[in-house]
Amino acid sequence: MKKINALGFNISVIRKDNEDYISLTDMAKFKNPETTGIVIVNWLSTKYTTQFMGAWEQVHNPKFNVMEFNNIKNQAGTNGYIITSSRWIKATNAIGIKSSAGRYG
Repeated sequence: MKKINALGFNISVIRKDNEDYISLTDMAKFKNPETTGIVIVNWLSTKYTTQFMGAWEQVHNPKFNVMEFNNIKNQAGTNGYIITSSRWIKATNAIGIKSSAGRYG
């Protein structure tokens, strides 16, 4: 398994099905090692992350559900709005992020 070192933190690069994935969990540890899941959910729920992920999916994913993305985009960043990676994937048919249980899925 490859690692990227950023600011003294090792971030895993996981290879699956001939694709490389960067571990969001490892990156979230930089912010708070005890609450990585909360860090990721908060990051995914921001307006800017939602816009970036939607733009990426529209370019790279012909099966991306744009209608559901528009619903999510309209709620992103509002008070109390939360979206998990698995909900994002299920609702939009996203391919740019993978959600797996356990260390490195």
